[in-house]
Parts: sequence; structure tokens; C-alpha cells
Amino acid sequence: MNARGLAHTKHLLRRGELSVLEHVQSVLTAIHEQDVLGAYVAVAGDSALRAAEAADARIRARGVEAWWDMPLLGVTVSVKDLLQTRDLPTTRGSLLPNDRPREDAPAVARLRAAGAVVVGKTTTSEYGWSASTVGRLAPPTRNPYDPRLSAGGSSGGAGAAVAAGLCDGALGTDGSGSIRIPAAFCGVVGYKPSFGRVPYYRGGAERLAHQGPLARSVADAALLGQVISGPHPDDPDSGLGSLDAPRDLRALRIGWIEYQGTTDEVRKVTERAKDALAAQGHRIEHVEVRCNDIYPALVDIVAASEAAGTPPEHEEFIDQGRLEVVRHGRTVSGAAVMRAEEVRQSLRTTLRSVMDRYDLLAMATVPEEPFEAGAIGPAWAADPRDLLWLAWAPASYPFNMTGQPAVSLPAGLTASGLPAGVQLVAPVGADDLVLTVARRLEEELGPLPAPPPALTALSLAERTS
Repeated sequence: MNARGLAHTKHLLRRGELSVLEHVQSVLTAIHEQDVLGAYVAVAGDSALRAAEAADARIRARGVEAWWDMPLLGVTVSVKDLLQTRDLPTTRGSLLPNDRPREDAPAVARLRAAGAVVVGKTTTSEYGWSASTVGRLAPPTRNPYDPRLSAGGSSGGAGAAVAAGLCDGALGTDGSGSIRIPAAFCGVVGYKPSFGRVPYYRGGAERLAHQGPLARSVADAALLGQVISGPHPDDPDSGLGSLDAPRDLRALRIGWIEYQGTTDEVRKVTERAKDALAAQGHRIEHVEVRCNDIYPALVDIVAASEAAGTPPEHEEFIDQGRLEVVRHGRTVSGAAVMRAEEVRQSLRTTLRSVMDRYDLLAMATVPEEPFEAGAIGPAWAADPRDLLWLAWAPASYPFNMTGQPAVSLPAGLTASGLPAGVQLVAPVGADDLVLTVARRLEEELGPLPAPPPALTALSLAERTS
């Protein structure tokens, strides 16, 4: 089973060392035999094999020209279960009746048009509410490096699938960190594009949610992101995040943020990234971003939106943690939502001022190591009644509120053998900048050791628990 990602798969296919059908069959077999991590909730069968056969026919007919207008021809991708797929159910991680869409979400359609083969739907928390992939529909998604621990969320299935080699790349969503958190926990790359760069139909009324890729390298994530980007008539916000301009990348000003509560282990690992950026000639300065009341404002915005879309008769089907959020949302007045939106605008103003001084911001993606599988957060934030379900990820949700592009990439392993990620953040629209710097940093840091095969990892975890 190839676990080296999209670029490696394309190389084998172009050289004729592998057929698309062989590749897709091996991925489907690996999912059926190895997905003890709980990465998938639905697996494509005949539809994926038919797509593979069509791809092979195209390659036989056109040779290397087959990739000219289909840059993802033959690679396998997974789709988070929040997004519509025409050939697989979309459950959104919920016990509510399944949705059988008649068409793909715009980003999914673009992946297929570029030649990618969708192999399945990856696990999410219910409607993506939590940053840990837990819920009533499926067992919790487990971390490929230690299955006793969480893969993060809510795109935890996507992160686990990419890390374990159960797809070449994945499509996730990020409403408050849901791409970048599992990327950090699972040791892969997660890219949250600028808000509006990738069309999201149907996105949330709170205008926090982004779609983006998880992959094994920054180059893979950039290619996937390029394919799915661009305006779409179904999303009036799409096309907003496309303001890239050429600039000198040899000596950037980078503001380094260290959040309170960052563990010593995560700090040690991410210091490697800071030193590597400095060694590349960038000027690193420690910066403190003062943003009062961001988290309570986020809670009110998210909870009000969740409550608006959840009628009382659905309560018996809802995950208990999400239900606590919904119930809080029913207490949030219109005036409170407006005050929260004022906080959001203040945050945007503050960070625009910061970005006037720096080309990029950098920080640990998550200040803590992965916590227990099945929990919605570390012990101090694990009770959903406390409404702290995102408070433990202070480096993620602010950049959903501002719409800025961000990339999480592996910085290394802690002493416990767990991945820790470093996050780079650019001004809105400067996606090419943040991806280019992330790619150069990735080259400097080098690859992580691959996680053990899933079955082996689970056996080891059971023996040491």
C-alpha cells in the first residue's frame, strides 16, 4: 500500500509502474482490512472501480497527455462526511435521516473533474461541532501514532486516513480549526484557504467554515487546493480570497506567537520550526496579540447558528455535547450575537494592524499533545456543559473569525512519539505566500517517521494500556 501521497502516486502512474485500477483496488482493500482507526464511515465500491477503469482507458489513449487537463488523474481522495457526494450517503455524523444528494458539492465535483477517484467518506463529529471526532453514529476516530488517543477533529477521519495511507489526499472542512487540528495530531499537512477561495455550498450562516485539503506534503495540499479553488454561482462568498501578489520571499518578517498553556514538549518541537525559519533568513520576532473576549464571542456565534438549524423534535437524535451547544444557543439574544460580531470585527482590525508589521504569523498549531480518544478535549475542557469544546485550541479559531489562510505542517515528534504541528498564517488572500513558505520550511524540517500500520499500532496500544 502506497503511503507516500499524491505526488508519488502520480509518478508511478505516469511511468506505467502502476495502473489506476490496481491503485484504487489496493486502497479499498487497505480500508476494509486496516481501518481500525475509524477513519471512514462509508467506502466507495463499484463507483470508485468504474472511475479507475475510465482513468486507465484515458491513460492508454493519451499517454502522459492524459494529465495535462486532469492533474489529479488516478489519485485517490476521501471526502469528509459533511460534504455532499452523489454516489455515497452524506450523514454529517448524525443519527438524523441520511441525505442522498443528487450531485456533488462544488469542491468534490472539481476533484472528480481533475481525475481524482473518491474512495469514501471520512468520519466527522456531528455536523462538525467539536474539534475531536466523536459522536453517536460511529466510534471515535483514533490517532495513527497511538490509537489510545484522539485524531483531533472534526476532520479527524481525514487526518487519520491520510496519515495511515488510506487515501492520497483528503477534503476536509474547517469552521474553527477542524482541518489544522487533526493535521497537527496526525502528523500531516492541513491547509485552510482564505475564506471564499473555495466555494462552500451549503456553508454556515456564521461564515466561519472553510473547505480545504489534508495531505502528506505541502505540495500535495497546494495542488489539491488549486484544483478546488475559484468562484462558484452557488456560493456568493466564493472568489473573495484570491488576492495573491508577487513578493520577495528571501527575508520575511514573521511574528511568532506563543500561547499561554503551551506544553514543554510541544514548545520543544515547534522551536525547531522557529529556528529553521530564522536559519532561512527570516526575521523572527515574538509578538503578543491581545484580543479580549474572542472565545465567548465565538461560542455565541456558533451556538446561535447551531440552535437556529436544530428544531426541538430533533433533540433525541443529537449528540449530547452538541446538544449543550444548541441549548446555549437558544439563550443567546440577537443583541448578544451582534456584540459577538463586533468582537469579530475588532479582531479583524487588530490582526490587520499586526499583519501591517509582519508578512506571516507562526505558532504551534495546538498547544497540547493529543488527548484520550473519545474525549472532546483535554481533561480540563472535556465536560461539554462547560462550553470549552474549542477553548483548548486558541491558535485555530481566531483565523476562522478573520478568514485568513493558514497551513499546519508537522514540526516533529514529542518525547512520547506524538506529532506536533507548526502553523503559518498569512493576510487574507496571500495563500500562495503561506504555501510557499510552508513548503520551504517542510524541506528544512524533513519528514516525520511514518506511523506504524494501523493494526500493529492498535495491538501495541492494547498491550501498553
